[in-house]
Amino acid sequence: MEKIRVAIAGLGNCASALIQGVHYYRNEKEATRVPGLMHVKFGEYHVRDLEFVAAFEVNKDKIGQKISDAIWVPPNCTPKFSEVPEIKGLVYPGPILDGVPPHMIEPFHCYDESQMKAADIAKILKKTKAEILVNFLPVGSENATRAYVEACLEAGVALANGIPSFIVSDPAKKWPKRFEERGIPCAGDHIKSQVGATILHRVLAKLMLDRGIEIEKTYQLNVGGNTDFENMKYEARLKTKRISKTEAVTSLLPHDVPTRIGPSDYVPFLGDRKICYLLLEGRKFGDQPLSVEVKLSVIDSPNSAGVMIDVIRALKTAKDRNIAGPLISMSSYAFKHPPVQRPDDQARDSVEAFIRGEVER
Repeated sequence: MEKIRVAIAGLGNCASALIQGVHYYRNEKEATRVPGLMHVKFGEYHVRDLEFVAAFEVNKDKIGQKISDAIWVPPNCTPKFSEVPEIKGLVYPGPILDGVPPHMIEPFHCYDESQMKAADIAKILKKTKAEILVNFLPVGSENATRAYVEACLEAGVALANGIPSFIVSDPAKKWPKRFEERGIPCAGDHIKSQVGATILHRVLAKLMLDRGIEIEKTYQLNVGGNTDFENMKYEARLKTKRISKTEAVTSLLPHDVPTRIGPSDYVPFLGDRKICYLLLEGRKFGDQPLSVEVKLSVIDSPNSAGVMIDVIRALKTAKDRNIAGPLISMSSYAFKHPPVQRPDDQARDSVEAFIRGEVER
């Protein structure tokens, strides 16, 4: 098969894990079940069919480097689990806008706008013949995300929106309509992990409901040590993320439940490790109390990269089939805030049907 030409906005830990994973799994046999992958082959495309042709960054130490070199540059701290051969695609200066809050200028090693000019995103996407743009910008990058979305629309490039900026799930339908009119597929918003805090919370909530438990209160508290958590130290950056993570859980509940979900602290020595604490309290038979408390500890960035590999291949499959606009099946399975929320088992079934060509999107 031809390669899937991918560009990335934000070459941080998630991007590093994604790129490493493509090479880590490149020789896996298609018919086998492989730990760490949901699909070795997604439709016509193997993991190794991804090719990274461009990246956009604000980190002056990454800009101008080859992608294969830049993924190791600090503050990236996700573990190295694969050798990455030379990738000739370059890192270009991305627009800063609101992607870098004041407290992150130094940690992100942000370039000086008086000394360097942001690249023309659409021009680079066209020049490199990118087919799909993955948005891995920091949480809270609302205006910066929209700049990349506009570039996708201009260049005819599909969008995988990994962050909680509501583009694919735009309640006003403005952005989905524009993608559909331009004949471009998109998927989002806010990537789920393979087994992370949100999907674990959803599964436990559904289990309790299915078993007749009345859920009365719940929380999900997360701490971590990468720049994602450092960026989220300021509550103003978290509005859409709290909405996204909260609705991913409360959409399953039949009534309002006191709920608190979202990042709670930055702990530098944790590095790329994320620790989640979950609580669900309710009443069971005879109105007797039931409490579930869970601690989840994961290396954060590879957890989302494994899902994004499938999203990219779904978008390429959609392009091959001339499908435009939001991918409902992949979005409901792979993202916390999709256009249509579905229970995870139903979402998975719809993705398998999409792969077989039994549902359009």
